[in-house]
Amino acid sequence: MDYYVKNNDIILSEKDFNLDETLDCGQAFRWKKIQSDYNCTYEGSFFNDNLRISEISKGQFIFHNVSEDEFLGKWADYFDFYTDYSQLKAEFSEDETLSKACEFAGGIRLLKQNSWECLISFIISQNNNIPRIKGIIDRLCDNYGAFPTAEQMRGVTADDLAFLRSGFRGKYLSDAVECINTGKINLSDIAVAPIEQAREELKKIKGVGPKVAECVLLFGMHRTEAFPVDVWIKRVLAEYYPNGFPEFAKDNAGIAQQYLFHYIRNITE
Repeated sequence: MDYYVKNNDIILSEKDFNLDETLDCGQAFRWKKIQSDYNCTYEGSFFNDNLRISEISKGQFIFHNVSEDEFLGKWADYFDFYTDYSQLKAEFSEDETLSKACEFAGGIRLLKQNSWECLISFIISQNNNIPRIKGIIDRLCDNYGAFPTAEQMRGVTADDLAFLRSGFRGKYLSDAVECINTGKINLSDIAVAPIEQAREELKKIKGVGPKVAECVLLFGMHRTEAFPVDVWIKRVLAEYYPNGFPEFAKDNAGIAQQYLFHYIRNITE
């Protein structure tokens, strides 16, 4: 990570980063691409901290109106800039398929999201598409004036959430709120629990199955050994890894999954 301060902005040079590949790949739902004079600009939020970020040129970015303290203390961690993705991709490239995936979408980075926001977002994501997921989350934030905490949603019922137009997911959201507020589920404890225990704890929430649990562990708790499996990853595993995922990559299987997901989805569409 190489950066400098210019006026009220941070100018970052980072070759292992692409805005579209990172912010529009389905790991977070509060980022929107907007028109600007730059190559590419996104506006979005990490829980309730807002950011506008632009690509100036390939590998060079501007964090608008961000102090150095904010950048180092918040955004550098959120975008996982303290991790050497060049080294990770070099390790992954021992495998032929992973090598192709890393080359195809080498600018993906794993966002280190707020675990509560991530949980709610991926409950909403079930059997859903990205535009609709974003719409539901927008309505949730508009109603509360920001992304609500579990405390702010205390006592909410599925009927209370009808304004979201989230269908069957409303009762799952209500249960998640109750689980957090009653202490049945402690996300901080789950984040550091042994991985199998963490999975089982998350699945105590109604509507949280294996895939949602893995997504919360990976995207909301930075458990890089978590490995969400959807129809695209099932296809990857069946076609390229019938004898199992490479052992050498398992500690960072979730990051490898991001490259594979983007690769297989795009080469087959």
